[in-house]
Amino acid sequence: MRNQIILVACSFIFITCNKNETAPTLSKPKEIKKIEGAWKMVYGEIREGDSVKIKDMTSSDFIKIIGKDHFAFFNQDHTNPDGFYGGGGTYTLEGNTYTETLQYCAVEAVRGHKFPFTVEIKGDTLIQYGLEEVKEANIKRYVVEKYIRKNK
Repeated sequence: MRNQIILVACSFIFITCNKNETAPTLSKPKEIKKIEGAWKMVYGEIREGDSVKIKDMTSSDFIKIIGKDHFAFFNQDHTNPDGFYGGGGTYTLEGNTYTETLQYCAVEAVRGHKFPFTVEIKGDTLIQYGLEEVKEANIKRYVVEKYIRKNK
């Protein structure tokens, strides 16, 4: 009888330990689904060297669309008909590290480059920040972007 109790206790501990190890991989699809959707930028900040520039969101719309494994963005400046630009590519999300690989863009030097960001989602707000650095394009800037979810 004593051996049976020990066997049952060991089996319970083994099953419990296995469930705890697999739990993080089960939550990952929820994290990815949470970031999927259409987002409108409400705040943009660029720090280069000693300067800080705040994007004027009153005269343009910047939209980011994040799918299962691809993203796209476009900006429409309402004061300048030539002020439209866009791009896109693939992304990965591991924890709160969101890495974009830019594949479609007018600036050839940044195509294929990976841009790692830290992301936070608070309610309907996506906050994305990190260093954008591409030596070939002479880009080195720290960005902070805040978006509001467009689709509910």
